[in-house]
Amino acid sequence: MRSTRPNRVILALTWLVLMCLQSWSALAAADALPSWNDGPAKQAILDFAARVTKEGGPDYVAPSERVAVFDNDGALWAERPFYFQLAFAIDRIKALAPQHPEWTNEEPFASLLKGDVKGALAGGEHAIIEIVEVTHSGMTTEEFNGVVKELACKRQASHERAPIHGDDL
Repeated sequence: MRSTRPNRVILALTWLVLMCLQSWSALAAADALPSWNDGPAKQAILDFAARVTKEGGPDYVAPSERVAVFDNDGALWAERPFYFQLAFAIDRIKALAPQHPEWTNEEPFASLLKGDVKGALAGGEHAIIEIVEVTHSGMTTEEFNGVVKELACKRQASHERAPIHGDDL
C-alpha cells in the first residue's frame, strides 16, 4: 500500500505557492509603484502613465509608439557602494585567484584579494577596466551564463548579502 503523505506534501506546497502568488498579485495591483515613497514624483509618474494610456484621451500614445528609456544611475539596480557588475567582477577575482598566484603582488588584484576595495579602485578607470577584462573575457556566452548562475545559486543557498557593504569604502 502506497503512502499518501508525499502527495499531501506536494499538494500543500502547491497551495502555499498559489496563495503567495495571488497575494503578491493583489499587492502589485493595489500600488503600481510599491517600492516608491508617496510624494510628488510618484504621483507625477502615475498621472503621466494614466494620461498616455487612456484610449481616446488627448495625451494617448498607442502601444506601438511607446518607448521606455533607462539610464545607468541606479534606477534599475543599486549603484552604491558600486554597481552589481563590479561586485560580480570582484567575486570572480577571488574565484580565479588560485589560477593566478601573481595577482598577490599585482594591483588592483592584490588589494582586492586583501579585501581592500578602496585601494583597488584607487587605480581609477584603468583598474576597473583591468578587473572587468580579466573576469569577463576568454569565455563563451554559455560559459559566462554558467558562471553567473553558479554564483547566483551560491548566494541564494547561503542567503549571503552583497559581498561589499557601504562601510567598506
